[in-house]
Amino acid sequence: MMADAHRATAPYAELDALGISLPAATAPVGTFAPCVRAGSLLYVSGHIAKRDGRPWVGRVGDTVTADDAYLAARAVAIDILATIQAEIGDLSAISRILKVTVFVNGAPTFTDHPSVANGASDLFRTVFGPHGIHARAAVGVGQLPFGACVEVDLIAQVS
Repeated sequence: MMADAHRATAPYAELDALGISLPAATAPVGTFAPCVRAGSLLYVSGHIAKRDGRPWVGRVGDTVTADDAYLAARAVAIDILATIQAEIGDLSAISRILKVTVFVNGAPTFTDHPSVANGASDLFRTVFGPHGIHARAAVGVGQLPFGACVEVDLIAQVS
């Protein structure tokens, strides 16, 4: 019983320990839903990196450093948590992060996409503990919406 009580509060305790307050969920800018729930699965649409409420623009390995892109991916993960919170009402209902895909708007010579993706992966692992460890793809792309440096989508299991 004690472990269940800890699990129920763990995501919020971890966010508090990190000094993270979830922002309001962002409305989609196209004809799609931010999340779709199918049974126990939650499919979260791609979220782009934002800084100061605007797209975090640039190419990793050119105008954006890999370290900044890591922070951009982490910021996207925070926005995704806000979207999940808005959709299901309680992050404690997430029983597992299953799959994360990170798209990196990289310069042609940039090859360290996994390090950028760790910005999102590390946050999910910290917030959800072992249930935040997930399958992942880190993909380099020629461009992202609005010139963003990073985009992340996610599949989670809801209890």
